Amino acid sequence: MGELTEKIKGNANEAVGNSKQAVGKMTDNERLKRKGERQELKGEAQQLKGKVEGALGNDI
Repeated sequence: MGELTEKIKGNANEAVGNSKQAVGKMTDNERLKRKGERQELKGEAQQLKGKVEGALGNDI
């Protein structure tokens, strides 16, 4: 169950991060752009965590 949850959270964070980056670029707001980059990386990490949990199964 944790695998799916982490993947969903990861997808959401990546999408929001990409949106923040786009708005930051359009408005020349470097702070918002950097926040978006960090949020996208967080989403990628959550995706990876979900994959690892899936590979390990219920052993964790």
